[in-house]
Amino acid sequence: MDINRLKWATRRGMLELDLILLPFLENRYEALDEVNKVRFQQLLACQDPELFDWFMEKSVPEDPELLHIVALVNKYSRRIK
Repeated sequence: MDINRLKWATRRGMLELDLILLPFLENRYEALDEVNKVRFQQLLACQDPELFDWFMEKSVPEDPELLHIVALVNKYSRRIK
């Protein structure tokens, strides 16, 4: 998926998610290996309520692949606060 499509996919229905996903995409995505790039793309296919719960650490994804990328995004978002 090209970067413009990814930017569009990071625009969600919740501002809180936009503020987490877009900075990660803009600042960390290019440095990811191919496996984590695919994981990030899979993450963007998830529903907003799930994403919100994962990023607010109210729950965790059952899928270990998604769990890994959620942890990377959360780690990054905590650093920039």
